[in-house]
Amino acid sequence: MQLDFFPSRMLTTYLAKMFVVRIVAVLIMLVLVLMALDLLGSSGDILAPEGNGQAEILKYASLRIPQLIARFLPYSVLLATLITLVTLNQNSEVVAMKAAGLSAHQVLAPLLLTAAVVAVISFAFNERIVTRANATLKAWEAVEYGAIPEATGVRSNVYLTDGENILTASTLTGTGDNIELDNVTWYSRAPGGIIREQVRADHATFAAPGWQLENPRRFDVGAAEVEELETLVVAEGLTPEAIDLQSVDPDAQSFWELSETIDEYEAAGRRTTEMRASWWHRISGPLSALLMPLLGSVAAFGLARSGQLFVRAIIGMALGFAYFVVDNAALAMGSFGGYPPFLAAWAPFFLFLLVGETVLIRTEE
Repeated sequence: MQLDFFPSRMLTTYLAKMFVVRIVAVLIMLVLVLMALDLLGSSGDILAPEGNGQAEILKYASLRIPQLIARFLPYSVLLATLITLVTLNQNSEVVAMKAAGLSAHQVLAPLLLTAAVVAVISFAFNERIVTRANATLKAWEAVEYGAIPEATGVRSNVYLTDGENILTASTLTGTGDNIELDNVTWYSRAPGGIIREQVRADHATFAAPGWQLENPRRFDVGAAEVEELETLVVAEGLTPEAIDLQSVDPDAQSFWELSETIDEYEAAGRRTTEMRASWWHRISGPLSALLMPLLGSVAAFGLARSGQLFVRAIIGMALGFAYFVVDNAALAMGSFGGYPPFLAAWAPFFLFLLVGETVLIRTEE
Protein backbone atom coordinates (compact mmCIF):
# COMPACT_ATOMS: atom_id res chain seq x y z
CA MET A 1 0.00 0.00 0.00
CA GLN A 2 2.87 2.40 0.77
CA LEU A 3 4.00 2.24 -2.87
CA ASP A 4 0.51 2.92 -4.27
CA PHE A 5 -0.07 6.66 -4.61
CA PHE A 6 -3.88 6.17 -4.79
CA PRO A 7 -4.53 3.06 -2.66
CA SER A 8 -8.33 3.46 -2.61
CA ARG A 9 -10.53 4.63 -5.48
CA MET A 10 -13.43 5.34 -3.12
CA LEU A 11 -11.25 7.43 -0.80
CA THR A 12 -9.75 9.33 -3.74
CA THR A 13 -13.20 10.17 -5.09
CA TYR A 14 -14.47 11.19 -1.65
CA LEU A 15 -11.57 13.57 -0.95
CA ALA A 16 -11.54 14.99 -4.48
CA LYS A 17 -15.27 15.77 -4.41
CA MET A 18 -14.94 17.39 -0.99
CA PHE A 19 -12.02 19.49 -2.21
CA VAL A 20 -13.73 20.58 -5.46
CA VAL A 21 -16.90 21.68 -3.66
CA ARG A 22 -14.89 23.83 -1.27
CA ILE A 23 -12.78 25.36 -4.05
CA VAL A 24 -15.90 26.36 -5.99
CA ALA A 25 -17.67 27.69 -2.87
CA VAL A 26 -14.69 29.79 -1.76
CA LEU A 27 -14.08 31.11 -5.28
CA ILE A 28 -17.73 32.14 -5.72
CA MET A 29 -17.69 33.87 -2.33
CA LEU A 30 -14.47 35.79 -3.11
CA VAL A 31 -15.58 36.80 -6.61
CA LEU A 32 -19.01 38.01 -5.45
CA VAL A 33 -17.59 40.07 -2.59
CA LEU A 34 -14.77 41.57 -4.67
CA MET A 35 -17.08 42.24 -7.63
CA ALA A 36 -19.51 44.10 -5.35
CA LEU A 37 -16.70 46.22 -3.92
CA ASP A 38 -15.37 46.89 -7.42
CA LEU A 39 -18.77 48.05 -8.66
CA LEU A 40 -19.12 50.40 -5.71
CA GLY A 41 -16.04 52.27 -6.93
CA SER A 42 -16.54 51.92 -10.70
CA SER A 43 -20.29 52.21 -11.31
CA GLY A 44 -20.18 56.01 -11.24
CA ASP A 45 -17.56 56.15 -13.98
CA ILE A 46 -19.39 53.51 -16.04
CA LEU A 47 -22.69 55.38 -15.89
CA ALA A 48 -21.10 58.79 -16.58
CA PRO A 49 -21.22 58.61 -20.44
CA GLU A 50 -24.62 59.48 -21.87
CA GLY A 51 -26.70 56.41 -22.66
CA ASN A 52 -24.92 54.03 -20.33
CA GLY A 53 -27.10 52.04 -17.97
CA GLN A 54 -27.61 48.62 -16.48
CA ALA A 55 -26.43 46.88 -19.65
CA GLU A 56 -23.03 48.55 -19.35
CA ILE A 57 -22.82 47.60 -15.66
CA LEU A 58 -23.44 43.96 -16.62
CA LYS A 59 -20.95 44.24 -19.45
CA TYR A 60 -18.30 45.53 -17.05
CA ALA A 61 -19.04 42.71 -14.63
CA SER A 62 -18.75 40.12 -17.43
CA LEU A 63 -15.30 41.48 -18.31
CA ARG A 64 -14.11 41.91 -14.72
CA ILE A 65 -15.23 38.55 -13.34
CA PRO A 66 -12.80 36.51 -15.50
CA GLN A 67 -9.93 38.68 -14.20
CA LEU A 68 -11.03 38.09 -10.61
CA ILE A 69 -11.34 34.35 -11.18
CA ALA A 70 -7.87 34.14 -12.70
CA ARG A 71 -6.31 36.19 -9.91
CA PHE A 72 -8.01 34.57 -6.93
CA LEU A 73 -8.31 30.95 -8.02
CA PRO A 74 -4.98 30.02 -6.33
CA TYR A 75 -6.16 31.77 -3.14
CA SER A 76 -9.38 29.75 -3.33
CA VAL A 77 -7.39 26.52 -3.61
CA LEU A 78 -5.35 27.53 -0.55
CA LEU A 79 -8.40 28.35 1.58
CA ALA A 80 -10.23 25.24 0.36
CA THR A 81 -7.18 23.15 1.29
CA LEU A 82 -7.22 24.51 4.84
CA ILE A 83 -10.99 24.06 5.23
CA THR A 84 -10.83 20.50 3.89
CA LEU A 85 -7.87 19.40 5.98
CA VAL A 86 -9.12 21.04 9.18
CA THR A 87 -12.50 19.32 8.73
CA LEU A 88 -10.85 15.94 8.14
CA ASN A 89 -8.63 16.44 11.18
CA GLN A 90 -11.48 17.49 13.47
CA ASN A 91 -13.52 14.44 12.44
CA SER A 92 -10.51 12.15 13.06
CA GLU A 93 -10.63 11.03 9.43
CA VAL A 94 -6.92 11.74 9.04
CA VAL A 95 -6.24 9.51 12.05
CA ALA A 96 -8.35 6.76 10.46
CA MET A 97 -6.45 7.03 7.17
CA LYS A 98 -3.14 6.95 8.99
CA ALA A 99 -4.26 3.91 11.00
CA ALA A 100 -5.15 2.18 7.72
CA GLY A 101 -1.51 2.51 6.69
CA LEU A 102 -1.64 5.59 4.43
CA SER A 103 1.33 7.91 4.37
CA ALA A 104 1.05 11.69 4.41
CA HIS A 105 1.59 11.87 0.65
CA GLN A 106 -1.17 9.29 0.08
CA VAL A 107 -3.57 11.33 2.20
CA LEU A 108 -2.79 14.42 0.14
CA ALA A 109 -2.68 12.60 -3.22
CA PRO A 110 -6.38 13.20 -4.14
CA LEU A 111 -5.98 16.89 -3.28
CA LEU A 112 -2.81 17.14 -5.36
CA LEU A 113 -4.53 15.45 -8.29
CA THR A 114 -7.48 17.82 -8.04
CA ALA A 115 -5.13 20.82 -7.81
CA ALA A 116 -3.30 19.63 -10.95
CA VAL A 117 -6.62 19.48 -12.84
CA VAL A 118 -7.47 22.97 -11.55
CA ALA A 119 -4.08 24.22 -12.81
CA VAL A 120 -4.77 22.88 -16.32
CA ILE A 121 -8.26 24.39 -16.35
CA SER A 122 -6.83 27.69 -15.08
CA PHE A 123 -4.25 27.80 -17.88
CA ALA A 124 -6.89 27.15 -20.55
CA PHE A 125 -9.27 29.68 -18.97
CA ASN A 126 -6.56 32.35 -18.91
CA GLU A 127 -5.63 31.79 -22.54
CA ARG A 128 -9.11 31.58 -24.00
CA ILE A 129 -11.10 34.04 -21.87
CA VAL A 130 -8.99 36.23 -19.59
CA THR A 131 -6.69 37.60 -22.32
CA ARG A 132 -9.68 38.68 -24.41
CA ALA A 133 -11.38 40.21 -21.40
CA ASN A 134 -8.18 42.13 -20.60
CA ALA A 135 -7.95 43.56 -24.11
CA THR A 136 -11.62 44.58 -24.26
CA LEU A 137 -11.73 46.08 -20.75
CA LYS A 138 -8.53 48.10 -21.24
CA ALA A 139 -9.83 49.48 -24.54
CA TRP A 140 -13.15 50.37 -22.89
CA GLU A 141 -11.46 52.05 -19.94
CA ALA A 142 -9.25 54.04 -22.34
CA VAL A 143 -12.35 55.68 -23.88
CA GLU A 144 -13.79 56.25 -20.38
CA TYR A 145 -16.50 53.61 -20.85
CA GLY A 146 -17.79 55.20 -24.03
CA ALA A 147 -18.21 53.49 -27.39
CA ILE A 148 -15.32 51.14 -28.19
CA PRO A 149 -14.08 51.63 -31.78
CA GLU A 150 -15.36 48.79 -33.96
CA ALA A 151 -12.03 47.91 -35.56
CA THR A 152 -9.44 45.20 -35.38
CA GLY A 153 -6.31 45.44 -33.28
CA VAL A 154 -7.73 47.73 -30.58
CA ARG A 155 -5.05 48.59 -28.02
CA SER A 156 -5.17 51.06 -25.16
CA ASN A 157 -2.77 53.38 -23.31
CA VAL A 158 -0.20 53.32 -26.10
CA TYR A 159 3.24 54.75 -25.32
CA LEU A 160 5.63 55.20 -28.28
CA THR A 161 9.09 56.70 -28.62
CA ASP A 162 10.72 58.42 -31.59
CA GLY A 163 14.27 59.12 -30.44
CA GLU A 164 14.00 61.61 -27.59
CA ASN A 165 10.37 62.39 -28.44
CA ILE A 166 7.28 60.62 -27.11
CA LEU A 167 3.91 59.91 -28.72
CA THR A 168 1.04 58.62 -26.56
CA ALA A 169 -2.55 57.67 -27.41
CA SER A 170 -5.49 56.41 -25.37
CA THR A 171 -6.48 53.91 -28.07
CA LEU A 172 -4.93 52.44 -31.21
CA THR A 173 -7.01 50.70 -33.88
CA GLY A 174 -6.07 48.92 -37.08
CA THR A 175 -2.76 47.56 -38.31
CA GLY A 176 -0.06 48.62 -40.77
CA ASP A 177 -0.74 51.80 -42.74
CA ASN A 178 -4.36 51.77 -41.53
CA ILE A 179 -3.43 52.43 -37.90
CA GLU A 180 -5.44 55.21 -36.28
CA LEU A 181 -4.68 56.88 -32.95
CA ASP A 182 -7.20 58.61 -30.68
CA ASN A 183 -6.59 61.15 -27.89
CA VAL A 184 -3.02 61.73 -29.00
CA THR A 185 -0.30 63.65 -27.17
CA TRP A 186 3.08 64.46 -28.71
CA TYR A 187 6.03 65.53 -26.56
CA SER A 188 8.91 67.16 -28.41
CA ARG A 189 11.98 66.92 -26.16
CA ALA A 190 15.45 68.36 -26.25
CA PRO A 191 18.50 66.18 -25.51
CA GLY A 192 18.39 65.24 -21.85
CA GLY A 193 14.61 64.81 -21.79
CA ILE A 194 13.58 68.48 -21.41
CA ILE A 195 10.15 69.03 -22.99
CA ARG A 196 10.14 71.82 -25.58
CA GLU A 197 6.53 71.57 -26.74
CA GLN A 198 3.42 69.54 -26.13
CA VAL A 199 0.83 68.89 -28.83
CA ARG A 200 -2.61 67.38 -28.22
CA ALA A 201 -5.04 66.13 -30.85
CA ASP A 202 -8.19 64.01 -30.90
CA HIS A 203 -7.10 61.86 -33.84
CA ALA A 204 -4.02 60.91 -35.85
CA THR A 205 -3.40 58.85 -39.00
CA PHE A 206 -0.31 57.62 -40.84
CA ALA A 207 1.05 60.27 -43.24
CA ALA A 208 3.91 58.21 -44.78
CA PRO A 209 6.17 59.36 -43.20
CA GLY A 210 5.03 60.60 -39.84
CA TRP A 211 1.63 60.89 -38.20
CA GLN A 212 -0.84 63.61 -39.12
CA LEU A 213 -2.62 65.18 -36.16
CA GLU A 214 -6.09 66.60 -36.79
CA ASN A 215 -6.85 70.03 -35.29
CA PRO A 216 -3.89 69.91 -32.91
CA ARG A 217 -3.30 72.32 -30.03
CA ARG A 218 0.37 73.09 -29.53
CA PHE A 219 1.79 74.41 -26.27
CA ASP A 220 5.25 75.98 -26.47
CA VAL A 221 6.87 75.42 -23.08
CA GLY A 222 9.55 78.10 -23.50
CA ALA A 223 7.16 80.84 -24.63
CA ALA A 224 4.21 79.54 -22.57
CA GLU A 225 1.92 80.03 -25.58
CA VAL A 226 -0.90 77.89 -27.00
CA GLU A 227 -1.43 77.70 -30.76
CA GLU A 228 -4.36 76.15 -32.66
CA LEU A 229 -3.38 74.41 -35.92
CA GLU A 230 -5.31 72.70 -38.71
CA THR A 231 -2.90 69.80 -39.18
CA LEU A 232 0.56 68.85 -38.02
CA VAL A 233 2.82 65.94 -38.93
CA VAL A 234 4.99 64.53 -36.13
CA ALA A 235 7.12 61.45 -35.42
CA GLU A 236 8.39 61.01 -38.96
CA GLY A 237 10.75 58.30 -37.79
CA LEU A 238 7.96 56.21 -36.27
CA THR A 239 6.75 53.58 -38.74
CA PRO A 240 3.68 51.32 -38.43
CA GLU A 241 6.03 48.36 -38.02
CA ALA A 242 7.73 50.06 -35.08
CA ILE A 243 4.33 50.85 -33.55
CA ASP A 244 3.29 47.20 -33.83
CA LEU A 245 6.37 46.31 -31.78
CA GLN A 246 6.10 49.12 -29.23
CA SER A 247 2.37 48.90 -28.48
CA VAL A 248 2.19 45.26 -27.44
CA ASP A 249 0.22 44.43 -24.28
CA PRO A 250 1.37 41.03 -22.95
CA ASP A 251 -1.75 40.67 -20.78
CA ALA A 252 -3.97 40.85 -23.85
CA GLN A 253 -2.09 38.19 -25.83
CA SER A 254 -2.38 34.44 -25.54
CA PHE A 255 0.60 32.23 -24.70
CA TRP A 256 1.28 31.44 -28.36
CA GLU A 257 0.77 35.01 -29.58
CA LEU A 258 3.16 36.24 -26.91
CA SER A 259 5.73 33.67 -28.06
CA GLU A 260 5.58 35.12 -31.58
CA THR A 261 5.82 38.66 -30.25
CA ILE A 262 8.94 37.81 -28.22
CA ASP A 263 10.55 36.32 -31.33
CA GLU A 264 9.76 39.50 -33.30
CA TYR A 265 11.22 41.68 -30.54
CA GLU A 266 14.39 39.62 -30.39
CA ALA A 267 14.74 39.75 -34.18
CA ALA A 268 14.46 43.54 -33.98
CA GLY A 269 17.06 43.67 -31.20
CA ARG A 270 14.60 44.99 -28.62
CA ARG A 271 14.44 44.22 -24.88
CA THR A 272 12.23 41.22 -24.07
CA THR A 273 12.91 40.72 -20.35
CA GLU A 274 9.46 41.79 -19.13
CA MET A 275 7.58 39.82 -21.78
CA ARG A 276 9.76 36.75 -21.26
CA ALA A 277 9.05 36.83 -17.50
CA SER A 278 5.32 37.15 -18.24
CA TRP A 279 5.58 34.27 -20.73
CA TRP A 280 7.14 31.94 -18.17
CA HIS A 281 4.63 33.04 -15.54
CA ARG A 282 1.78 31.97 -17.81
CA ILE A 283 2.84 28.42 -16.88
CA SER A 284 4.12 28.82 -13.33
CA GLY A 285 1.13 30.97 -12.28
CA PRO A 286 -1.58 28.31 -12.80
CA LEU A 287 0.75 25.64 -11.39
CA SER A 288 0.76 27.51 -8.07
CA ALA A 289 -2.53 25.71 -7.36
CA LEU A 290 -0.47 22.52 -7.10
CA LEU A 291 1.50 23.98 -4.19
CA MET A 292 -1.48 24.84 -2.03
CA PRO A 293 -2.22 21.31 -0.69
CA LEU A 294 1.46 20.96 0.25
CA LEU A 295 1.65 24.34 1.98
CA GLY A 296 -1.65 23.78 3.77
CA SER A 297 -0.82 20.21 4.79
CA VAL A 298 0.41 21.40 8.18
CA ALA A 299 -3.27 21.65 9.15
CA ALA A 300 -3.89 17.95 8.41
CA PHE A 301 -1.48 16.24 10.76
CA GLY A 302 -1.33 16.46 14.51
CA LEU A 303 -4.13 15.57 16.89
CA ALA A 304 -7.09 17.94 16.92
CA ARG A 305 -7.44 17.53 20.68
CA SER A 306 -3.92 18.92 21.18
CA GLY A 307 -5.40 22.41 20.90
CA GLN A 308 -2.99 23.44 18.13
CA LEU A 309 -5.25 22.89 15.15
CA PHE A 310 -6.07 26.60 14.81
CA VAL A 311 -2.38 27.49 15.04
CA ARG A 312 -1.59 24.90 12.37
CA ALA A 313 -4.25 26.38 10.09
CA ILE A 314 -2.78 29.86 10.57
CA ILE A 315 0.70 28.53 9.73
CA GLY A 316 -0.64 26.91 6.56
CA MET A 317 -2.37 30.14 5.54
CA ALA A 318 0.79 32.13 6.26
CA LEU A 319 2.87 29.81 4.08
CA GLY A 320 0.39 30.12 1.22
CA PHE A 321 0.20 33.90 1.34
CA ALA A 322 3.99 34.10 1.70
CA TYR A 323 4.26 32.31 -1.62
CA PHE A 324 2.05 34.88 -3.36
CA VAL A 325 4.07 37.75 -1.89
CA VAL A 326 7.39 36.25 -2.96
CA ASP A 327 6.00 35.35 -6.39
CA ASN A 328 4.79 38.89 -7.08
CA ALA A 329 8.06 40.39 -5.84
CA ALA A 330 10.15 38.04 -7.99
CA LEU A 331 8.02 38.76 -11.06
CA ALA A 332 8.43 42.51 -10.52
CA MET A 333 12.19 42.07 -10.18
CA GLY A 334 12.23 40.02 -13.36
CA SER A 335 10.30 42.70 -15.25
CA PHE A 336 12.90 45.31 -14.21
CA GLY A 337 15.79 43.04 -15.14
CA GLY A 338 16.88 42.30 -11.57
CA TYR A 339 16.35 38.56 -12.05
CA PRO A 340 16.57 36.45 -15.22
CA PRO A 341 13.00 35.88 -16.52
CA PHE A 342 13.10 32.10 -15.94
CA LEU A 343 14.35 32.54 -12.38
CA ALA A 344 11.77 35.24 -11.65
CA ALA A 345 8.89 33.00 -12.76
CA TRP A 346 10.03 29.64 -11.38
CA ALA A 347 12.25 30.30 -8.32
CA PRO A 348 9.30 30.98 -5.94
CA PHE A 349 7.51 27.86 -7.18
CA PHE A 350 10.43 25.49 -6.56
CA LEU A 351 11.39 27.24 -3.32
CA PHE A 352 7.95 26.75 -1.79
CA LEU A 353 7.70 23.27 -3.26
CA LEU A 354 10.73 22.36 -1.14
CA VAL A 355 9.27 24.25 1.84
CA GLY A 356 5.99 22.38 1.51
CA GLU A 357 7.70 19.00 1.27
CA THR A 358 9.85 19.81 4.28
CA VAL A 359 6.85 20.89 6.36
CA LEU A 360 4.89 17.80 5.28
CA ILE A 361 7.67 15.39 6.22
CA ARG A 362 8.44 17.06 9.56
CA THR A 363 4.78 17.34 10.64
CA GLU A 364 3.63 13.91 9.45
CA GLU A 365 4.08 12.39 12.88
